[in-house]
Amino acid sequence: MLKYRLITAFILIPIVIAALFLLPPVGFAVVTLIVCMLAAWEWGQLAGFTSRNQRVWLAILCGFLLALMMLTVPAYPQSLPVLQVSLSLWASLLWWAAALLLVLFYPRSAGIWRHSKPLRLLFGLLTIVPFFWGMVSLRQYGYEENPTAGAWWLLYVMLLVWGADSGAYIFGKLFGKHKLAPRVSPGKTWQGLIGGLVTSAVIAWAFGRYAPLSIQPMMLLVCSIVAALASVLGDLTESMFKREAGIKDSGSLIPGHGGVLDRIDSLTAAVPVFACLMLLVF
Repeated sequence: MLKYRLITAFILIPIVIAALFLLPPVGFAVVTLIVCMLAAWEWGQLAGFTSRNQRVWLAILCGFLLALMMLTVPAYPQSLPVLQVSLSLWASLLWWAAALLLVLFYPRSAGIWRHSKPLRLLFGLLTIVPFFWGMVSLRQYGYEENPTAGAWWLLYVMLLVWGADSGAYIFGKLFGKHKLAPRVSPGKTWQGLIGGLVTSAVIAWAFGRYAPLSIQPMMLLVCSIVAALASVLGDLTESMFKREAGIKDSGSLIPGHGGVLDRIDSLTAAVPVFACLMLLVF
């Protein structure tokens, strides 16, 4: 399993970086839309849809909604994000605050949504749509002045999340003793969480020092810490929904890694939260 994970990672990471820096914003948005449609297809299982046709329609409707929203947004707006994007990012903050409560009080909290497909679909909408706009708005950030500025920001967030995930895995394996959320994800520990945050802090320091990011250090630190914590919450939230659905992986599209949602669960929280803090709060 580890061998397949490493091989897939070595293949996917260069492709992701190439997409960030080589694709124009519109092309990048289309690729991100396709990823979100695949995520919606997998979310169908978490929402309780067992029929393949129902999940296909869910993916199509998600793509149609995002495409319709894209048509109402200028290609290179002077100041991002515009109203509909801002609403999506603010909704993301509210959703992840609510998701934190759902995770903390699981399994009692599941009584609220366990038997409600519309509610679980709403949770999926609040996960996927703000993720899409977080990716797109960060990629377009400062595009007219510097076409690669937004790509650097997105790469930074991705490395931050990947570093937190890898650090948590390594530190958890070596030193993990105290469970972080045993009812949701028994494998995660407090030691892993701390290790992941330390790894993220090192990445934030290195990127802030050597990468072309124009931001005050304190602002970058606050956005980075919150985004790293949000990435952990995104992972735990998907684990909670998978546990309720009785599945181990959201899908099998990526060898050794499970489904698309399994790979972007941390990013679905970290990207819109980081974008909201940087573009709206600060």
